[in-house]
Amino acid sequence: MEIKSEAKLETTQYLTFKLADEVFALDVAKVREILEESSITKVPQTPVFMRGVINLRGNVVPVIDMRVKFGMESAEKTVNTCIIVVEVELDGEIIVLGSLADSVQEVIEMEPQQIEAAPHIGTHLNTDFIKGMGKHTGSFVMILDIDRIFSGAELAAVQSL
Repeated sequence: MEIKSEAKLETTQYLTFKLADEVFALDVAKVREILEESSITKVPQTPVFMRGVINLRGNVVPVIDMRVKFGMESAEKTVNTCIIVVEVELDGEIIVLGSLADSVQEVIEMEPQQIEAAPHIGTHLNTDFIKGMGKHTGSFVMILDIDRIFSGAELAAVQSL
């Protein structure tokens, strides 16, 4: 008698946000909260993609400009500009970061069959931080792996704040 086990298809919720005209998504399990952009205190001699730090209920939280990190031009603040507070894992330790986004869109649910593998764009570009390309309402959404966006050295520099 043959027993077949059904593979359970897990639907995952993603928070979608915009940088320029591109839509990105993060697993909601990594998102702590979404804040309006508040006063960011600049910190000297930090990586170019780091905007500074904010005070989040008495805790110092580094804020990363995701546009700059992804090689886009930095944008002017608008009414929609926000900080997505995320948890990033480095060597088994959780680091809390703020990610600057042009706007937050919505929370969407995606099943594995709606997500295609990340594109391989030659050997010179690192796309390890892209979990996949999701199809949602007729367009693509880049699903990010927040734990892989930053190198260990970059996170160590941010963590030293």
